[in-house]
Amino acid sequence: MTIAVPSGVEAGADDLSVWPASTARLPHGGLAVGGVPLTELAERFDTPVYVLDEGEVRARCRTYRDAFPDADVLYAAKAFLSRAMVRWIDEEGLGLDVCSAGELELAVTAGFLPERIVLHGNAKSPRDIGAALRLGVGRIVIDGPSEIARLAAAVGPGGRQKVLVRVVPGISAGGHEKIRTGTDDQKFGLSLADGSAQHAVARILGQPQLELVGLHCHIGSQITDIRPYATAVRRMVGLMARIRDSHGVTLPALDMGGGHGVAYRPGEPALDLTALARRLRTELAESCAAAGLAVPRLSVEPGRAIAGPAGVALYRVLSVKHAAGERVFVAVDGGMSDNPRPALYGVRYAARLVGRRSTADARTATVVGRHCEAGDVLAADVPLPGDVRPGDLLAVPVAGAYQLSMASGYNLVGRPPVVAVHGGRARLLVRRETLDDFRSRDIGG
Repeated sequence: MTIAVPSGVEAGADDLSVWPASTARLPHGGLAVGGVPLTELAERFDTPVYVLDEGEVRARCRTYRDAFPDADVLYAAKAFLSRAMVRWIDEEGLGLDVCSAGELELAVTAGFLPERIVLHGNAKSPRDIGAALRLGVGRIVIDGPSEIARLAAAVGPGGRQKVLVRVVPGISAGGHEKIRTGTDDQKFGLSLADGSAQHAVARILGQPQLELVGLHCHIGSQITDIRPYATAVRRMVGLMARIRDSHGVTLPALDMGGGHGVAYRPGEPALDLTALARRLRTELAESCAAAGLAVPRLSVEPGRAIAGPAGVALYRVLSVKHAAGERVFVAVDGGMSDNPRPALYGVRYAARLVGRRSTADARTATVVGRHCEAGDVLAADVPLPGDVRPGDLLAVPVAGAYQLSMASGYNLVGRPPVVAVHGGRARLLVRRETLDDFRSRDIGG
């Protein structure tokens, strides 16, 4: 069925390039994702609600497997994790990268093999380390010098745990200063420049309970340029060569982390995955050849690039306010409690009216949340119909990563549910948080 592109605001906002591939236009301004109309989902599950396209998640996993056929692809659980997500990732052949005992135990209890899991974290708690060792996690990334003795002691005599060392290569990359992790002025890793990484390697090699199997490097997030990754590979291989020369040890693994950027609005840049994979393979092969090293097994850790574009957030408009200076504020029934990223990082989302066709001219509006913060903005300066009104349904694409996983209980609003769509069917993955949930945790009198 062919649907004519409408006039008015929709003609300029009809680009679906950042939406899941399954997105289809319906009559009367509707959209369907995974074969299910968004208006139907809003009616059935109420709003706010997060919609996750299972087919899009699986397709993105396969794209990574195809781009990196000789590497380990580990899904970064911090982007979004649920039991269903664990199953999809497992069935598509990816490993898992976790940052806490909570993420680790959810994955293992959902059936994921612990030996295919890597544990990260700059400040691992005793519970994190205890869970990792008890469950038999595949690798633990050592992030600081104090972790070496702590981890060795926890492993105990006769035990042995495979570890990586997180190295800071001195590279600035990422979409915002708060998500740039490759420089020496942040909390992660061990510096290459001041010798901290080399010193940690020497100490680990002296611990019989720890088996150093490789190096780890994560330079930042929301990166759309492949050049910083290429530079990081060269520096990491240089360190591997120095380790061989100093200690006679050739490390078999190199984990280059993730941070692969996606477009949140039509026309924005995204990381070219095919070009990245080609460049990483080339740089790794050439750098190792120059150093006389065997090429290590490569790992990458995509999170946002798999989950982000597979998600859509649905909100109901509560009020429309015309403020001084002709500013238009469209307030919805969610906000920074389910998506803090605009407040934290200045992320710019697109919002779209769905379920009602408008012929009104476009007007620039700012979609704001319901919380008691001036910074509670979900989508700044977006084109919406001039007649947008309470009761309208707004949809925000690229909502699958770092939204619900970072959600809070602010104002006791309750976190929204997550609904999976696939093949024309919808099913609830994570239920809505209710006042009863808050009351059950509050045991004081």
